[in-house]
Amino acid sequence: PVHRLDGPTGGLVLVAKTRAALRLASAAFAAREVRKRYRAVVWGRLAAGGVVDIPLDGKPASTGYSPLRWHPMEPSGGRDAGVGTGERGAGSLEGNRWTGTRGAAPGSALAVTVLDLAPVTGRTHQLRRHLALMGHPIVGDPKYTSGYAAQRALALGDPAAEEGWRAGGGQTVAPGAIAGATPHLPTGLHLWSVGLGLRHPITSEPLTLQLDEPPEADAAPAPKGKAKPAGKKQKETKLGMRATKDGDFSEWYSQVVIESEMISHYDVSGCYILRPWAYAIWDEIKNWFDAEIKKLGVQNAYFPLFITEEALTTEKDHVEGFAAEVAWVTKSGSSDLDRPLAIRPTSETVMYPFYRDWIRSHRDLPLRLNQWTNVVRWEFKHPTPFIRSREFLWQEGHTAFATRGEADAEVHTILDLYAAIYQDLLAVPVVRGVKSSKEKFAGALYTTTVEAFIPHTGRGIQGGTSHCLGQNFSKMFNIEFETEDGTRAHAWQNSWGFTTRSIGVMIMTHGDDRGVVIPPRVCAVQVVLIPIPSTKLGEEARAAMAARAAEIEAALKTAGLRVRVDDRDNYTPGWKYNYWELRGVPLRLELGPKDMEAGVAMLARRDTGAKESVAWADVAARVPQLLDTIQSDMLAKAKATLDTCIEQVTTWEGFMAALERKHAVLAPWCDEESVEEDVKRRSAGKDGENKDAREATMGAKTLCIPLEQPELPEGTMCFASGKPAKNWALWGRSY
Repeated sequence: PVHRLDGPTGGLVLVAKTRAALRLASAAFAAREVRKRYRAVVWGRLAAGGVVDIPLDGKPASTGYSPLRWHPMEPSGGRDAGVGTGERGAGSLEGNRWTGTRGAAPGSALAVTVLDLAPVTGRTHQLRRHLALMGHPIVGDPKYTSGYAAQRALALGDPAAEEGWRAGGGQTVAPGAIAGATPHLPTGLHLWSVGLGLRHPITSEPLTLQLDEPPEADAAPAPKGKAKPAGKKQKETKLGMRATKDGDFSEWYSQVVIESEMISHYDVSGCYILRPWAYAIWDEIKNWFDAEIKKLGVQNAYFPLFITEEALTTEKDHVEGFAAEVAWVTKSGSSDLDRPLAIRPTSETVMYPFYRDWIRSHRDLPLRLNQWTNVVRWEFKHPTPFIRSREFLWQEGHTAFATRGEADAEVHTILDLYAAIYQDLLAVPVVRGVKSSKEKFAGALYTTTVEAFIPHTGRGIQGGTSHCLGQNFSKMFNIEFETEDGTRAHAWQNSWGFTTRSIGVMIMTHGDDRGVVIPPRVCAVQVVLIPIPSTKLGEEARAAMAARAAEIEAALKTAGLRVRVDDRDNYTPGWKYNYWELRGVPLRLELGPKDMEAGVAMLARRDTGAKESVAWADVAARVPQLLDTIQSDMLAKAKATLDTCIEQVTTWEGFMAALERKHAVLAPWCDEESVEEDVKRRSAGKDGENKDAREATMGAKTLCIPLEQPELPEGTMCFASGKPAKNWALWGRSY
């Protein structure tokens, strides 16, 4: 066997039929190139996934876990147990050691949770030990089951607790607590190998092996011995990119951001790790935009993360807009702080007290500052990597002017730059517009926005905003200056921000069933060069191929391109193709024995899959041209899709029909806040066939009032109220 299991563990076993296959497959397992998935039933209630990073036997060990469902259990009598979801229990890590429990301990609450597990490392009994250290041992584990107190002490590294736990054989669960529930559960260790994802060791073809949910896992939570109805289709365990973009968009997106190594999950819900592959995209955005705003005279600065309560509440409308999202620091160690400190959700209130000190005369204006930083907005609904998280990266510009004309001009200049990031860098089409009074930034005079649209979900997404704050904040913070004629006046202010949300919009727009598709201008690697040495090639031929690859690499780098040569000899060419396709590299350059004979290289596009053969002498000239074509083709394709997803209507019936088709709607509107609220209420509904209940009940709102307006004939009425229309508004459901 290649993939072996512990004696008590059930599920998939992989067996090699030849010695060569055994050697190659074993090497793949040793190199952690195989994706493994397990299913387990554990004691206690878990409602949120995460990662356990607790060293085992002195070596790093990491396990990802994702709860599928939990089931309350009763030791005797009582109601039938139901299936549910619940609040996440308290838990944290100190260093690399678990210091809490998610949900109840096995000795104090009778509940079980069905988990999907993804081991990153492969230490002895890793899954069983990690779950036990969390206080959620696997049901039926005779070796690592332990009471909560002992487990927690063990996780904290208490030597006495560890010695006592091991001396007792690791079985210190209160007998009366679990014994009464175990008759409802099948016997044996409730742990199964349910999936493997790997390359065939001989052909390099992708293999996805999965086991339908083990009958034992499905039956485990049935109370009082009741079995589930026979014949019901079991849920399959998904591996790698098994989900399709058209079939299950939410699952596809969850998989693609992980499998492409864009992010990793963190053990604080709603927070994510941006891995280098994603951060490189942010770097390209940052470098381009930073250079552009410096041309305008904007300077970079940095202001503190913490805001006093007095400063935060200076502008009442502003703080009310962020009140639910503000995270507060109230303790230092075990001592209470003299006054609570807010962690910035945005920086107007931390910056403007100092603008008041710095701006005294018209000679001090304009003041144009920007900072690249992180912000925390704690309240959220349905966290989604890049799209909605508790902490994210952004830039925020804060400027002050002597006149409204200067402020207005900058608002639209910045908006144009945001549109350029999306369209010229990320190849994502956007609609530029003004937010309604209901949707504008809290405390602003008006807000401009670039709005993207995700066709697969039928939802708009705010891509970046540029606000004219008017004189509201300058009056609140007393930012006055002496004018040229010697009078006093309040400054006109703007603020504008752009976030890492843009990366998620790019992934959703261009990604496909093979992974992400990254536009050339922002991809960390624009061209990957893959030599394909045949096993029959001699040393001299291999050396010649390597030398030619190095020459092509040098020529492309001289042309200003970001290039990587994948000459790893422990992977097959097919595996490498899949690896780089999953990560969205725009162009692959193949160099095989036949190419060496013909003096050519094969170019393969990631976006279309099209291939072309190019002479070595022409590669340095052709590749930049092809990358430009890929960039423009990706934008054109996305723009054509967006155009088909915006419908222009004039009636309520047409409006609702367009929403049902998951489209955005351009409709004449009377521009009244009460009507917008009424539209949101009336358009919210339930669709029994909709897989996403959130989508089904979400009402529509104005995404923006587009700057480019269709003609509005005299006498046109609002589609929703029947009142005279003042403009065309773009409506839709949104993130």
